Amino acid sequence: MSDTDAADLDAVLARVRERAIPEPEERERLRAVAADLTARAREAIADLPVAADVVQVGSTARGTWVSGDRDIDLFVRFDADLDREQLEEYGLAVGHAVLPDGHEEYAEHPYVKGTHEGFDVDLVPCHDVDRAGDLVSAVDRTPFHDAYLSARLDDDLADDVVLAKAFLKGIGAYGSDLRTEGFSGYLTELLVLELGGFVPLVESARSWHPPMEFDPESHAERTFDDPLVVVDPTDPTRNVAAVLSAANLARLQHYARDLLAAPRIELFETEPPEPLDAADVRDHVRRRETTPVAVTFDAPDLVDDQLWPQLRRSLDGIVRGLDAHGFDVLRAQAMVSTDRDAAARDADAHISAASETPDDNRGWNRQTRQAALYAELEVAERPAVERHEGPPVAVKNHAESFYQSYADDVDPDTYGPFIDGTRYVVERERAFTTVRGYLESDAATDVALGAQVDRAFSDRDVLVGDAVATLAGEFGGALREFYEPHP
Repeated sequence: MSDTDAADLDAVLARVRERAIPEPEERERLRAVAADLTARAREAIADLPVAADVVQVGSTARGTWVSGDRDIDLFVRFDADLDREQLEEYGLAVGHAVLPDGHEEYAEHPYVKGTHEGFDVDLVPCHDVDRAGDLVSAVDRTPFHDAYLSARLDDDLADDVVLAKAFLKGIGAYGSDLRTEGFSGYLTELLVLELGGFVPLVESARSWHPPMEFDPESHAERTFDDPLVVVDPTDPTRNVAAVLSAANLARLQHYARDLLAAPRIELFETEPPEPLDAADVRDHVRRRETTPVAVTFDAPDLVDDQLWPQLRRSLDGIVRGLDAHGFDVLRAQAMVSTDRDAAARDADAHISAASETPDDNRGWNRQTRQAALYAELEVAERPAVERHEGPPVAVKNHAESFYQSYADDVDPDTYGPFIDGTRYVVERERAFTTVRGYLESDAATDVALGAQVDRAFSDRDVLVGDAVATLAGEFGGALREFYEPHP
């Protein structure tokens, strides 16, 4: 980086700090509210027949939150020997006492979520285990994460963590929920700590050659098969980056290079895409001269961390089915109406299958949402026959079996068998000549769909060509991401 570029980067980061690092008034306000909630939790604990304590965790406990985030996470720690049923009972009792207007949500076990004086609050019960490796459930390790980072992050590193989070949010790679598959807060903080700051992180990331591994405490107890491995310093059996997708790792690398080459504040700004309207969609379809198809259905009544893996599995199955029947897929994407994930991507200390706390359920309500499996095809219609190659004639047993199976076939729509080069070949009637015919048939459900998607799929609608423009009302944002892709 030239001296000029370095000066430009310093100027940009100075502006980001002004926007992203909380002012003393914001810090004091959060501290006061957290202290009040903690005191109320202790009062509720005093009424229980068992001992417990309460600890604040997450970015707002460590001073690493981005200005404007208003999350407070309190963990109520019970004896490690307390059984799960009692943990849930007593934990919910404390949660409802502290947040009387709160509601219950579920990660590995129920917890209470609500608001207090304008802050979003999670009251999560956990076991007070001796080591993170002794955990009973995933939430038990979160206090260890907090203690580890709090002991090592000084004020300068904490500020650099805020810069890193603002950057990852700006490029769309922040959040360990299973829709985003990005960087969790804990992972971000470990990387900033390991590499010594935000600028060293992006300077390092631009040259990574995955798979990359960082082992802060030199555990080296096992191997991981992930594009990025950051061994949890409190639990050597766990890769903190397990949820991170290869695409989001590549996204960090792309924008790290972009930032260092052309520093600008826009890379730290989060703006949801303006949705396309129906006319925009039709315009893209006509200019591209492809055939878009969409299969829509009621999304299963699941939290997103359960829904999105099923949608991706289903999309993969449908794409394989389309390709297998000759409808060449150019690109495909799963979509869900009502994108509540944007409000849930700050997952600093929130649980998911591989993260810290139940942040991935934030803001969820049980209204019916629509799901769409959307694909753009290079070919939408196929001829009445298809080529089917058999084994080489020289492969005696298999070749004879193939030949006889078709030689005895009296179907007038089958041509052959004949020899083309060294193989037996037949040209047989194609099962589906139109993509609509395939997607509306039972064959479309023979692919590997997610279990709950499979049930919802029976009541599906199929849209082909310009008809997909009608989806703009519910999926306009996702359609803009599809038709105007960027790194």
